Amino acid sequence: MRVVLVGGSTATARIDGISAAGADPDLMAHTPSADLEIIEYGRPVRSPVVPVSPSGCPTPAVLTRAARDLLGFDVLAVDAGLARPTGAPTVEFGGEPGGDIRDPNPVPDAKRTFEAARKFGRGLPDEELAVGETIPGGTTTAMGVLVALGERATVSSSLPENPLALKRDVVADALESSGFAEGDAAGDPAGAVRQVGDPVLAAVAGLTVGAAESGTSVTLAGGTQLAAAAALARHAGVDAPLELATTSFVAADPTAAIRDLAADLDLEVTVTDPGFDRLEHPATDAYVAGEAKEGVGMGGALALVAESGVPMAVLRERIVTVYDRLLADAPAVEP
Repeated sequence: MRVVLVGGSTATARIDGISAAGADPDLMAHTPSADLEIIEYGRPVRSPVVPVSPSGCPTPAVLTRAARDLLGFDVLAVDAGLARPTGAPTVEFGGEPGGDIRDPNPVPDAKRTFEAARKFGRGLPDEELAVGETIPGGTTTAMGVLVALGERATVSSSLPENPLALKRDVVADALESSGFAEGDAAGDPAGAVRQVGDPVLAAVAGLTVGAAESGTSVTLAGGTQLAAAAALARHAGVDAPLELATTSFVAADPTAAIRDLAADLDLEVTVTDPGFDRLEHPATDAYVAGEAKEGVGMGGALALVAESGVPMAVLRERIVTVYDRLLADAPAVEP
């Protein structure tokens, strides 16, 4: 199976209290670019930081890289509006970083990005594809898209306490700015993204549609953001089977209601538990406490490890190795 990781940015992430995907807002802008480098090289090479939350929780890229070390799966990185350059080789669909969804037309290139990704996905030769994302602030834009489409608007969070009231206020402001009411974008996925989404959602949805059209089996490797991308694909007319591979951390989050959302969208759900509660280490402790939960294809990577028969204990050991190497390469990086 090929794993496609789509990275991008939204100015929505700069709203105070929205995301934990970076030690501070300035460093957060580098998170997607650094994530793609960690997956490709095992460490940042151009990005100046190792992405951590304000509390020190490491990026889920650590887990996905550890899984890749063990399984050797192919990874294709996509630049869908990165705010900072990455040293990882990428395919580009021409999108710019997304704006704040409270402002009009935050993703003006949504349709072009969607169609470029659709064409690319249709041309991939793979029988199976897993698609993941890295974009701080993405659960808020996912909520905006779900509301605009008229779907269940449940999303998770990278924070231990999901700031749902804040997200709902942001989405309400975004809808007012766009002129949309709940459900007004049903059947218009590009319009939903253009007005209240982010460029990564446009790219993931387009890839999913194109790959499904060519008969490729698609797994959406993530949580509620990937469910929102699946909603976009469904509203684009995709009725092919789609799988959502997520983590036990998302599945245990009552605010995400991931199984209910997946059922609404006719998604088969795979939930994998990495057993982080069996290990006391900075690389895993914050996940047990409720941070991060998902991202950078983590749920899909866990599912691949489980399917391969590699014990989760072996994966946990590898995660520690990747984490320790990252911190050794960048000893000055602190939250």
